[in-house]
Amino acid sequence: MESYLNNRFYTLFLFPFVLGAVTVFSFQPFNFSLINFIVLPIYFYLAVYIKKKSKSTYRKKPFRKNLFIYGTTFGFGYFISGIHWITHSLTFDESFKILIPFGLIFIPLFLSLFFSIITLLIGPFLKLNFLSILIFSGGLAFSDYLRAKILTGFPWNVWIYSFSWSPEIIQILDKLGLFALNLIILTIFMIPSVLFFRISLRKKFLYLSIAALIIFSFFIYGNHSINKNNFYLENIDNKFNIKVISPNFKLEYGLNDKKIEERLNRLIKISGSSNDPKTLYIWPEGVFSGYSFNELKPLKKIIFKNFKNDHLILFGVNRFNVQKNGYYNSLVIINNRMEIIKEYNKQKLVPFGEFLPFQNILNNFGLKKITEGHGSFLKGENQKNLIYDNLNILPLICYEIIFTKFVQKSELNTNLIVNISEDGWFGDSIGPYQHFAKTIFRAIEQNSFLIRSANKGITAIVDNKGNVIKKLNPNEAGNIELEVPLIKNEKKNKNDLIFFALLITYILTFLILKKNDY
Repeated sequence: MESYLNNRFYTLFLFPFVLGAVTVFSFQPFNFSLINFIVLPIYFYLAVYIKKKSKSTYRKKPFRKNLFIYGTTFGFGYFISGIHWITHSLTFDESFKILIPFGLIFIPLFLSLFFSIITLLIGPFLKLNFLSILIFSGGLAFSDYLRAKILTGFPWNVWIYSFSWSPEIIQILDKLGLFALNLIILTIFMIPSVLFFRISLRKKFLYLSIAALIIFSFFIYGNHSINKNNFYLENIDNKFNIKVISPNFKLEYGLNDKKIEERLNRLIKISGSSNDPKTLYIWPEGVFSGYSFNELKPLKKIIFKNFKNDHLILFGVNRFNVQKNGYYNSLVIINNRMEIIKEYNKQKLVPFGEFLPFQNILNNFGLKKITEGHGSFLKGENQKNLIYDNLNILPLICYEIIFTKFVQKSELNTNLIVNISEDGWFGDSIGPYQHFAKTIFRAIEQNSFLIRSANKGITAIVDNKGNVIKKLNPNEAGNIELEVPLIKNEKKNKNDLIFFALLITYILTFLILKKNDY
């Protein structure tokens, strides 16, 4: 093994790439969280090894450069395996297929900088001791935080999401916040690194036992919280009947009026509205691909014929703004007369998908946004929840579900989250599963039910503790219905102060005790 470790190709390129790539199996739809208890300790050990050996075995290159290369290779493996599905969205338009190598190689390579910079900065201080575990896990957690915040932000596959399969373990989320819990989980993932330490078996067993005890205590707390909540739900009177529809439409460009009418009739058929009581029907984003709301007005007679006065329909559609001479990607709630009761304009647009950065320049090269139409969508401004009757809805369109800030900044009286999405862009990949995993966390953070309607994605009703009550799988057409308890949470975690308090504690502990080998 020593001969392999002393070979730069294996240690700086092959080993870290493989380590980063296999982490994808810890996330949805695989959920093998145990992989991270192996990958991260080895990643840590090799960083220490590279720092130690670079001045001799790898002396042809400075050890800092080696650490940078090492972190970049790990990050590249991590992202190319985790988000390779984004290239599928480039296959719907011939003009974008030339960009597939860019999406497959350069985006993961750019994102890998979040690993390489942290490994470069922290690597020189690492030793095989517990303090180094603290500073290394703290660094990785901080890189996740930066990735979620800078530029447009991309908090996809943050390490804590590898526990999306266990609502019990992540119940503490609403108390700590996403990034604080991510830091704690990263530290626990790193604990098996003690097996590499020159300490007694007794101490190794102690460290491993503490890690297991923390996970177990999270599970016990979460299980108690969920059981208590089940009793609480039985006594809630404030409810609203909601029916969620997944039509499983093929993702198509350039639909004509006849095709749009066929889509509407299919939506109505799946909705099965004829004998329903007072109900909110939720259709996905993009069901009327390329059409604006005003262009749908000729279909109002069909809506009126099939829905009652006490029926409401929520769906995604383009909305034209005369003053700004552009379109919003919007979510609207209409009545059976096709009058807009409430609307929301998407605030967090997908780069290249919904808007083209440096549009004036890139348009000259024939580039446009990936979604239908040439111009970029307008960015929605901050707005209040959609309030109607006893509903106080936090609306999130597609990509917005991955950002914690919408829950943190939502109104105190929010009692329902609605997420609509068009997951047909991802094809038959792991993308729809990873996308859905985020909804579980947003429901727990808000402590409210979350309703998700996704064409060719996972359509589901998730309770306020992250349990999936009902769902439709990708490529499955149908509807799910529930009289949804409307729960508002006035004690939610509103900021990331706990994360920074923990991170500073880690740093101070390391700085104060680093002269000693703990």
